[in-house]
Order: sequence, then C-alpha cells, then structure tokens
Amino acid sequence: MELVNKVAQSGLITLDLEDFFPKEAISAFDIKEFLFRGLILKELDFRAALKAHDWSAYKDKTVAVFCSTDAIIPQWAFMLVGTYISAQTTEIYFGTTEEVEQKLFLLNLKSIDATKYIDEKIIIKGCGTKTVTGEAYLEITKKLQPVVKSLMFGEACSTVPIYKRK
Repeated sequence: MELVNKVAQSGLITLDLEDFFPKEAISAFDIKEFLFRGLILKELDFRAALKAHDWSAYKDKTVAVFCSTDAIIPQWAFMLVGTYISAQTTEIYFGTTEEVEQKLFLLNLKSIDATKYIDEKIIIKGCGTKTVTGEAYLEITKKLQPVVKSLMFGEACSTVPIYKRK
C-alpha cells in the first residue's frame, strides 16, 4: 500500500509568522544610566554624560531607546540622544527591545507582497516559540484576505477556518 501525503497534494501554503520577526539583534539604550540616581535628569550632567559616552557600540545596529525607571524625562532628552546615536546606527526606535521587536515584526508583515498569494489556500501557523500578538494576526488577515481563496489558522492536520471566498 502506497502512502499518499494528502497535505502536500492539497495546495495549502503554510505561513509561519515567526519568519517575519526581525533577524538583526536590537541593542538597548536605557536613559536611566545617564540620570542622577537613575531618576533625575540634570541637564548639564546629562549632556556631559552623553558627550563622553562611547557611541561606537551602536555602530550599524538597530537601537531601542527607552527609560527603565519611572523618571520624568523631558521630550528634548530623546531628541538629544537621537543626535548622538543617529551617526552610528542603522535604525533608532523608541521603546524597549521587546517593543521595538514587535514594531519591526509588524512592519515586516505590512511589507509582505500579497500578490504572491492570489487565489491560494493559506494556513497561518499557530504554534511557535515567539510571542505573536493579536495585532499581528489582524495585520496578516487584513493583508491576505483581499487576495486569498481561503485563510486558515493552525496546522495542516488541524486548521480553524477563518475566511473562504465565495
């Protein structure tokens, strides 16, 4: 008796959203390290500390700029950090490394060429090792629904139907 792989013959395409997470590491820049006692921004000290900082550690990296304490940071402080760091980095984003990873992940999803999936049956893989947010699932649905024949969630052996063109 010959075994037949019906999943392979079905024409189903599985998209693993984890493939769209950024590949590059994200470096963190925590403003807290430049504050008096980690809480108070003293302008002259802050400026001096930024000027003395070795910015080469951020060369050609994507950087997440944030403050890990509940300090009140004036908006101009982020601008000032940006003036120093932009000469070294490829990309600067506001937020923790996890928040920036999610931003880049969503940008990658938004840049998908949906025309590759015209009239296809697509399964969005449901399990993985990274946290895929509801926002990401909404984004991929918004991107693919106008072009696909059907959209499902899960694994080829057990899918949840999401959308089927009539």
